[in-house]
Amino acid sequence: QVQLVEAGGGSVQAGGSLRLSCAASGFAFSNYITGWFRQAPGKEREFVAAISRSGSNIDYADAVKGRFTVSRENAMKMVYLKMNSLNPENTAVYYCADTSGLFVNRKLSSRYNYWGQGTQVTVSS
Repeated sequence: QVQLVEAGGGSVQAGGSLRLSCAASGFAFSNYITGWFRQAPGKEREFVAAISRSGSNIDYADAVKGRFTVSRENAMKMVYLKMNSLNPENTAVYYCADTSGLFVNRKLSSRYNYWGQGTQVTVSS
């Protein structure tokens, strides 16, 4: 059974940090690119970050560059998103997703095969 399970969300004040984790099971995780997306109330789901199969290629949305860091541990089937200097605009449900496709399509949510259930991040001012 394929599963992606996010954890680590919560409430934090502006300027604070959180580390999200995504645990994969039921598929060949190391053969998949992992992406992080988020969806704020009333807004469309948007790309946040992606990491290639080996971790050698990483990309971030402009809005989070320099503040968020994505990493992965293939042996543990885990991906992490460390979020620093959070602000209220970062409030959203954060999802991890995996795709067997090409890294060039990392920002396209439609290209992802598997999705987690999401974890809520709330940043207060």
